[in-house]
Amino acid sequence: MVQSYSKNANHNMRRPVVKEEVVRYMRTHQKQNDGFLAELEAFAKKENIPVIPRETVAYFRFLMQTLQPKKILEIGTAIGFSALLMADNAPQAQITTIDRNEEMIGFAKDNFAKYDSRHQITLVEGDAVDMLQTLDETYDFVFMDSAKSKYIVFLPEILEKLEVGGVVVMDDIFQGGDIARPIEEVRRGQRTIYRGLQRLFDATLDNPGLTATLVPLGDGLLMLRKNAEHIDLGS
Repeated sequence: MVQSYSKNANHNMRRPVVKEEVVRYMRTHQKQNDGFLAELEAFAKKENIPVIPRETVAYFRFLMQTLQPKKILEIGTAIGFSALLMADNAPQAQITTIDRNEEMIGFAKDNFAKYDSRHQITLVEGDAVDMLQTLDETYDFVFMDSAKSKYIVFLPEILEKLEVGGVVVMDDIFQGGDIARPIEEVRRGQRTIYRGLQRLFDATLDNPGLTATLVPLGDGLLMLRKNAEHIDLGS
């Protein structure tokens, strides 16, 4: 006799996982930042500058050590925290990072001068919309952590420069859960971001040329693997 599914179901699968206590556990029980990364994390917290949280740091450490990318492109340098994290865990990689904010560029330049001991990182100053067109290299890993409404704007050019089999990671795509709500429930000032992210999801999550996954770390990651030379993102 076949037992009913309900008797054998794992009811924990119906419960939300990323609760505050689970996030706290991930942030305190995984390897902590040390050395210059701990210094930069403390500086960012003091100055209220967003950098990727510790659970995302742990994930990036794993990704870099596993994938060992050779050419990395980053959109959104800020103080250089994530570029230095990637350089530290992918020592053979060359990293190009783009930012337009003059204050952040100043911080990043100082930090790269101090901590980029293998001279892995090249900082490109300017708006990514313009700067992407000036890059003539291809990349096997891209990290996007900039204006969320612009992800869908940047993505066609990024996919053109991404090698087949390469990976794109986009940060902060859940927007505190806004993306799961009707637009009428989203604050008016956030609706441009909401619309841009919805366009991004429509273009990528079920795209036959991409393998896509949403990862509930920090404020959410969207990860894409490029599976074909040319990717149609629709209109």
